[in-house]
Amino acid sequence: MTVQLILEAKGRDVATVDPTQLLGEVIETLHARRIGALVALDADNRLLGIVSERDVVRLLAEQGSAALSRAVGEVMTRSLVTIAESATIDEAMNLMTRGRFRHLPVVRDERCVGIISIGDVVKRRIEDAEREAEDLKTYIHAGG
Repeated sequence: MTVQLILEAKGRDVATVDPTQLLGEVIETLHARRIGALVALDADNRLLGIVSERDVVRLLAEQGSAALSRAVGEVMTRSLVTIAESATIDEAMNLMTRGRFRHLPVVRDERCVGIISIGDVVKRRIEDAEREAEDLKTYIHAGG
């Protein structure tokens, strides 16, 4: 099972943010789109950074309401972990678990072609487990 299969099922739409946007605008976008992270891309779809709900909460805790007027480019995570479409779902889960993050940009030829979340990975793993269990039941009932 690969990352590409997740993207084929959920789509390749990537919610983006301009590094000059203010954190207050990011909060509105995250809420309106019901998502947990936005990526900043350059004109060639190369990753510049990512800002997540966790980043927002951390900044608000550290800086209070003053954080809302900070530009995304000042606060986004720039050293990103990414994954290729050909990577397995297990590889994605391991990266996210070890790195303690929930969103993983997918890249091809250094360009962002999608993003997956830990929720996407878990959903796919559950679907696979349910399918395997059903296949086993069918096999057992058929007389093996």
